[in-house]
Amino acid sequence: MNALNSLLDGFGTALTPINLLWAAIGVLLGTAIGVLPGIGPAMAVALLLPVTYGLDPTGAFIMFAGIYYGAMFGGSTTSILLNTPGETAAVVAAIEGNPMAKSGRGAQALAAAAIGHFAGGMIGTILLVALAPAVADLAVDIGAPDYFAIMVLAFIAVTSVLGSSRIRGLASLLIGLTIGLVGLDQMTGQQRLTFGTLQLADGIDVVIVAVGLFAIGEALWIAAHLRRSAGEAIPVGRPWLGRSELRRSWKPWLRGPVIGFPFGAIPAGGAEIPTFLSYVTEKRLSKHKDEFGKGAVEGVAGPESAASASAAGTLVSMLTLGLPTTAVAAVMLAAFQQYGIQPGPLLFEREPDLVWGLIASLFVGMVLLLALNLPLAPVWAKLLKIPRPYLYAGILFFAAVGAYAVGGESFDLVILLVIGLIGFGMRRYGLPVLPAVIGVILGPAAEQQLRRALQISDGSVSGLVNTPFSVTVYVIVALLLAWPLLKKLLPGRTATAAPGQAAAEETDTSQEKTGEEEGKN
Repeated sequence: MNALNSLLDGFGTALTPINLLWAAIGVLLGTAIGVLPGIGPAMAVALLLPVTYGLDPTGAFIMFAGIYYGAMFGGSTTSILLNTPGETAAVVAAIEGNPMAKSGRGAQALAAAAIGHFAGGMIGTILLVALAPAVADLAVDIGAPDYFAIMVLAFIAVTSVLGSSRIRGLASLLIGLTIGLVGLDQMTGQQRLTFGTLQLADGIDVVIVAVGLFAIGEALWIAAHLRRSAGEAIPVGRPWLGRSELRRSWKPWLRGPVIGFPFGAIPAGGAEIPTFLSYVTEKRLSKHKDEFGKGAVEGVAGPESAASASAAGTLVSMLTLGLPTTAVAAVMLAAFQQYGIQPGPLLFEREPDLVWGLIASLFVGMVLLLALNLPLAPVWAKLLKIPRPYLYAGILFFAAVGAYAVGGESFDLVILLVIGLIGFGMRRYGLPVLPAVIGVILGPAAEQQLRRALQISDGSVSGLVNTPFSVTVYVIVALLLAWPLLKKLLPGRTATAAPGQAAAEETDTSQEKTGEEEGKN
């Protein structure tokens, strides 16, 4: 009941005219940036983060929520129309959505995705309202050893789930942890990896790291493979769904959150696994199995609903524990830190107006998203006709402006370029970007919790495993590390790959072929 009363107070904050305006602007900006090819929600949020600096915290995060969900919808639009997923969560939308678009049903695919985002986001946010306060109450009793164990779990999980191999995931994580070490030691005040440069004494801002790895790295990667070629226009038409498509879509819209929300709430769960699971589930339950691979609307509706619900689940970990489980959540955590606010168990007590205003704005943002983007789908399709050289030149410009706005120093632009080159190298050698961002965000915090735990135990390593919670978490970590070996020992598991893994590998292969073809053009 307290959560319901707090949510009603949050609606009182979110429904003021000025905050409604920020929500609408966020939805439009997020969708406009996210709909461009190659730009996923994480890059869109990172690019638009500096736009919110001049606002008060509540207005900024309401606008940020609109950017978040708008960018998610934009990413799926790109995936459906151009077969260019902005991020891994939008890969599944391309499997059925792009054949629908090529067959002249792009409007139906976009509508199924938009309503799926709305349904999944609504159900996921309702679960967020119900569960977040309870999780926060439980998290108050978590000590330094427990927090360090959770962060180790996040590190291991994110390197295990993402990327083509664990070695690449660990390499990306080490890059992020190294960047996080730059600056002054939090306890001793000693300079680390600053090379005598005073501008690095305060460390490298997380926003610059996120924009550099995502936006600059992607722009350089595309430029390295870009050759001018005439793109084939895809007709979009009016966005609507017929009765038969509605009958086939409403159950996937409701099933998606059941799969997506739990994965979003666990460390490194993300939206990749639930979208693949939702796709496989809908394929098994559908009466139109022969249409899958050729443009089945269920294959768009279910995974998109699961992805949106997963985003709401991500906010549970981020708001109550301060753990970003996705790249977008990592950038959002950086936004909190810019305002001097630290998400965690006490956030609901210290900043109730901001938190509940943010949660209420998620409902408002999803309604605005559905109302604005269904009729505007043809407009987003026209944005896709921008020539790629001009598109990525604009991305580089906005990224530079955003990085300069963080500290107002030209040295930040040099750091941005260096981080961008690192991001380019990571793409060149197949290293996932998310573990690096997670390493930058959680690395300093994990170091601090490790030191606290060791200080409490007078330097004894046993102080890291002296609570039942930490022992349980380390058992989970051990299972994650041992799972590949155990899987080989299980009978009948070696011959058949998991559906999600197979689809992911197929997608990675197709993307590599696309890159090679672009390089030859």
